[in-house]
Amino acid sequence: MDILNQIVEVLNKEEIRFYKLFAHRQQGNTERKDLFLLDALRKHPDASDEKIFRKLYPDGDKNAYYRLRNRLLEDINRSLMLQHYNDEELLVIFHLLTIVRIYIAKNQYQLAFHFLRKAEQKAQKTENHEMLDIIYGEFIRLSNELLIINPETYVSLRRKNSETLNRLREMDDLLAIVSYRLKITQNFGEKQNSLMGILEETTKSFMQDATLAASPRFRFKLYSLVSQMLLQKQDYLSLEDYLRKTIAEFTEEQLFTRNNHEIKLQMLTYMVNSLFKTGRIKESLEYSEQLHDAMQEFNNLHFERFEVFYFNALVNNYSTFDIPRAIAILQDLLKNKNLRKVPFYELFVYLNLATSYFDLQQYNQAIRHLSKAYLLDSYKKADASLKFKIAVAELIIRYENGDIDFWNYRKDQVIRENQKELEDDKHLKEKELLRILEKATTETDGIRSRKLRSTIELYLEKWENSEQEGEVIRYLNWLREKVKA
Repeated sequence: MDILNQIVEVLNKEEIRFYKLFAHRQQGNTERKDLFLLDALRKHPDASDEKIFRKLYPDGDKNAYYRLRNRLLEDINRSLMLQHYNDEELLVIFHLLTIVRIYIAKNQYQLAFHFLRKAEQKAQKTENHEMLDIIYGEFIRLSNELLIINPETYVSLRRKNSETLNRLREMDDLLAIVSYRLKITQNFGEKQNSLMGILEETTKSFMQDATLAASPRFRFKLYSLVSQMLLQKQDYLSLEDYLRKTIAEFTEEQLFTRNNHEIKLQMLTYMVNSLFKTGRIKESLEYSEQLHDAMQEFNNLHFERFEVFYFNALVNNYSTFDIPRAIAILQDLLKNKNLRKVPFYELFVYLNLATSYFDLQQYNQAIRHLSKAYLLDSYKKADASLKFKIAVAELIIRYENGDIDFWNYRKDQVIRENQKELEDDKHLKEKELLRILEKATTETDGIRSRKLRSTIELYLEKWENSEQEGEVIRYLNWLREKVKA
């Protein structure tokens, strides 16, 4: 899909309506091929370029068609800019700086100065040091034209701003490294431990800076740094305590605004997940509703982005004590068009339906939903390690379903398709589990056989403290139930 198709796909009704008003205002009531093209792309997103081209240009002028596409792309972006420039402070600053450049080009320096001061006030209010750096540079350049501007004042302000900006950038750089490493790995080695040391030392040094410590922007940066550190350590108890204290402080001091609303929603999401991790299900559900209420603030600002986290929290929590309710939520999610746009979310829903039905011992239903997961594009694009763990989950479900002949057939297929994963030490846990399952299929009493008891107990002991986050079905929990029975 090209850029124009992608843009048209994400336009909402208000943006479409605004664009049509914008387009008519530009060119009156003449025949509007651009509006026809827009409607065609909206109503028939999978229609071929050739089909739309023939409809618009029956005489076969392809150059005119591509010029039309380019004009529509540019006009939609102009319309979006006009419609949304006042949505957040940063966009307003960009708008004001654009106005400044226009008046400078017209040699209207007093007007440029007026709007530059407005941009400065907005940037100071939001502690946007990156924009202040640009704004102070504009003041210094404008001082060549206006004697009322003392360049020494703005040189001093820019230097002071640069000191703060450099320290905040240092934090941003470290946070970016942590975020990236969190995304690509689950088990952190020596390099990551070294990074932790750097982060902790940086945090300590920043806390000694009284000016920065009083800055709301710095405090939000510090929150990001500390929360990432605690997440990395998987220290959910400490994270819960830290978030409880920080949310209360920021709320009392009225630091939460429209401009940082995304951070507030992130904090509540982390709180929900931390409480779930520490087994405080009731409180996790209470914070889930706080998250949902906050998602509706500022006219549903960031609602769609955090919707996935809210429903994920509900499913996780209800799965611990009310599986039918978790299933009902998951079934409703399959109808949610917004969530279906989120990468890998449909895969999450089908995998959770499979494991929920597995927990209810409805194995045919579990396999049915797992089979649907295999058909998704998101499954095909998934990491090989995740695909392997899904296959292991399927073998557990099929074992419980009792079709041993098909189990053996599917096991051979899984081994054949996952040679690389089976040779990797990070999948040793799965490899050993498959050996136990294979032996169980040859025993009269299956997994409960006395001959397997010591092997299973050794497995449980060996992997007692291992990470279980990536497992579709928790191997240790399942085996413990078998040994107990």
